[in-house]
Amino acid sequence: MANYIRPIELPDALAALAERKFFVLAGATDFYPAQVGRVTDHDILDLGGVEALAGIERQGDYWRIGAMATWRDLVDADLPPCFAGLKQAARQVGGPQIQNTATIAGNLCNASPAADGVPPLLCLAAEIEFQDQAGVHVLPLSEFILGNRRTALRPDQVLTAILVPTLLEQGRAGFAKLGARSSLVISIVMVAGLLQLDEQGRVANANLAVGACSEVAQRLALLEAELIGQSDLSSVVRPEHFSHLSPLDDHRGTAAYRLDAAATITKRLLQDLSS
Repeated sequence: MANYIRPIELPDALAALAERKFFVLAGATDFYPAQVGRVTDHDILDLGGVEALAGIERQGDYWRIGAMATWRDLVDADLPPCFAGLKQAARQVGGPQIQNTATIAGNLCNASPAADGVPPLLCLAAEIEFQDQAGVHVLPLSEFILGNRRTALRPDQVLTAILVPTLLEQGRAGFAKLGARSSLVISIVMVAGLLQLDEQGRVANANLAVGACSEVAQRLALLEAELIGQSDLSSVVRPEHFSHLSPLDDHRGTAAYRLDAAATITKRLLQDLSS
């Protein structure tokens, strides 16, 4: 029979993980639906009782999103403009019931190629804080998610926070998603962007990321570099900017369709962010 524990202090959670392997839950909106029709054979550690992991606040040079912060917490939080894209993504994660329960950290640990939170957090230069009994560790998000359903977390470690640097606070940010409908759907393609413009309206810094077109969401480094100093942004976008992506052919769309859609959505997003 599977064991279930719900510690209220983080050190207790870390001590339990050091002793044996648990399936760690935050919002559990992906875990429990997957158990329908089967007997749960995982030992479960539920982080829902650890109050230290809740909340969203500014701490020094970072905005800290606690591991138990939900998508609804994010939407309701008073955050600077750079979070607009992440908030747009939050409003499209499932329906209201899911948004009230699902956590941003859980979205990252689930590591789906179509995870809506990953592209906007890549654009925010997010870092992942995680802990074990040896101490606190930090990795860039780009190094934390290793592949489909794979992260850098060891079984004895817990993601404790998502860190967003404050230097991007005034950036213009957005998120666009292509699916069969606006929410309650797995993305076919999604694009996130964050621009910082100079006084003449030209791009001083550009962060762009595409999801659901590779095993892990990818930044568009070549396009980002070519946008610097530009004001007519959509005309800069070319097919070769997306050549490093590796989309699948599946029932939601062909690889060619996904690449074409990614380019089109990127152009539209850049128009919106620069207007």
